[in-house]
Amino acid sequence: MSDIKLFRYSNSSASELAGKSAPIEKTLQKLIESQMDTFLGVRFLASEYKTGAKHRGRIDSLGLDENGCPVIIEYKRHSNENVINQGLFYLDWLLDHKADFRLLVMDKLGKEEADKIEWSGTRLLCIAADFTRYDEHAVAQINRNIELIRYKLFGDDLLLLELVNGISAASIQTVYESDVPSSDKLTKAPAASTLAMKTHADQIATASPELLALFEQTRSFVLAQGDDIIEKPLKLYVAFRRLKNFICMSLISKHDPHIFMTLKLDPTTVELEQGFSRDVTNIGHWGTGDLAACRTWSPGNRQILLFGMKKAGICRFSGLFEVFSSFFSTAGATWPCASNSTPGRPASIPR
Repeated sequence: MSDIKLFRYSNSSASELAGKSAPIEKTLQKLIESQMDTFLGVRFLASEYKTGAKHRGRIDSLGLDENGCPVIIEYKRHSNENVINQGLFYLDWLLDHKADFRLLVMDKLGKEEADKIEWSGTRLLCIAADFTRYDEHAVAQINRNIELIRYKLFGDDLLLLELVNGISAASIQTVYESDVPSSDKLTKAPAASTLAMKTHADQIATASPELLALFEQTRSFVLAQGDDIIEKPLKLYVAFRRLKNFICMSLISKHDPHIFMTLKLDPTTVELEQGFSRDVTNIGHWGTGDLAACRTWSPGNRQILLFGMKKAGICRFSGLFEVFSSFFSTAGATWPCASNSTPGRPASIPR
């Protein structure tokens, strides 16, 4: 059980803000739906979505996340209600009614977004005042993308969202082995605009041992920043998130082999360095985030990437600077980030 405390302080006093749950479930649902993209990185699609006469259910909220993955959200104001089983029922229904969901996305977001749905990353978010250790254990045993999110209201204008678990159905280690499961491969022919792009599984399969080692070191460093970090391999990149993506990575093998990364932060807050980092706000690219960077061993560049990682939510403690500096202390490859072309999505394709 979480025991997060929030205080309001001044020069002479401090007072604790009492946390509370929503008076009714609908209040919580309306709050989340009104700012779903800000809170969760999910685009809102529908509320109280009916599953038809046969299943006789209502999905609290449906959305599409920043990676194009369908998202089911179920709410409970307390912790004693079986939100997980209910959510699993709706998750199975959704995966069995893909055409219905695709039509919903087309109606709300357009055909282009509907064509890019990542079914392998379909998620269930359970939001409740608290969860028991039995809930967390049960989710850990289920090979599904289920995230437990604890909420608490403070006063009339403060909301706390805490990711309780970090479970992803696709084992990242499995994806990085040469024998990639068919469920994680691209199952349909890509659009003409993506024919030149390798899937993430192909990137891993064709990368040199040196590039794979570079990727594994970068990946391990990111995952070491917290046990609540969720790693999700997608068609063209791997995303790392807590509640929302904070960094995405792709392996680029041609020309100057490197790890292409996009971070979720404002490029104007970072001093860009030629050959290392670049503002891609108005340039088409794969992955979420508007700051592009390459994985580099250059001592002159490591402070910039550390700063970006801290602002994007990767690094939690100031002492990580020493760890990071040591991590980048040896020589390695660089990528000409300031060149006219950016590896990733063609500029003609909207982000």
